[in-house]
Amino acid sequence: MPRYKLTIEYDGTPFVGWQAQDNGPSVQGVLADAVAAFAGERVAVSGAGRTDAGVHALGQVAHVDLGKDWDNDTVRDAVNFHLRPQPVAVLTAEQVAADFDARFSAKQRHYLYRIVNRRADLALDHNRAWRVPRPLDAAAMDDAAQLLVGHHDFTTFRAAECQAKSPVKTLDRLDVTRDGDELRITASARSFLHHQVRSMVGSLVHVGDDKWRAADLANALAARDRAACGQVAPPHGLYLVRVEY
Repeated sequence: MPRYKLTIEYDGTPFVGWQAQDNGPSVQGVLADAVAAFAGERVAVSGAGRTDAGVHALGQVAHVDLGKDWDNDTVRDAVNFHLRPQPVAVLTAEQVAADFDARFSAKQRHYLYRIVNRRADLALDHNRAWRVPRPLDAAAMDDAAQLLVGHHDFTTFRAAECQAKSPVKTLDRLDVTRDGDELRITASARSFLHHQVRSMVGSLVHVGDDKWRAADLANALAARDRAACGQVAPPHGLYLVRVEY
C-alpha cells in the first residue's frame, strides 16, 4: 500500500481547524472527502500539525496510504479537482517510504505571524493578518523575543486544553521584522504547544506598544503560569509556512 506525502496550502477562514470535528467543516475532512472521491476508498489523512480555526497554511504536510500505485501528479491533480471550490490546494504529492509520518518524522516547523500596524481597516488582508492600530516598536519586540529563544518551560504560553505531555520545548527562532506597515514574526521549533505562537505574539505586542518591558516578558516566562500571559493574538494572522523532514 503506497504512502503519499501531500504538501498543502489553505485559507483557514471557513474551517473549524485542521482536525475533523462534529461542529463544522475541517481541512482534514475536506481532504479526506476529496481523496475518497478520487481513489474510491476512505483513508485517514494524517497531518503534521493541528492548526486552529482561522489559521492558514502555506506548507502544511499530510500523508495518506492509497490502495493503488498512482502517479504523483495524478494524485495532486485529482485531489485538487475534488477539493474545488474549497480554499484548499495540494501543491505537491510524492510517494514516500512506508515509515514516513507527517507528524512524527518532522524535524522542524516554521510559522509566520502577520501584523498590519496601521489605523486604516484591512481590505485585501481581512482575515489574513491582525490589524493593530497603535504604533508598535518592532525593534523592542525583537529584542524581547530573544529572551524566549532556547529550552524553556513554556507553561505561561500554553493553552489550558493543550494535550502535550510536557510544557518544556526548545524554541530555535523568534524574530520580529518590519516592512512598512507590516510586522512579520517568524517562529521555528521542532514542535510547539497549543496556542504557543499566538500567546507569544500577543505578549510581544504588549512590549511593542510599551505596556510591557522586556523584563516583564522574561518574568511572564519564568512564572510558568498561564495567568501571567499577555493577550492571545487572533488566529487569522498565523500561517504554518513549512515543515522540514
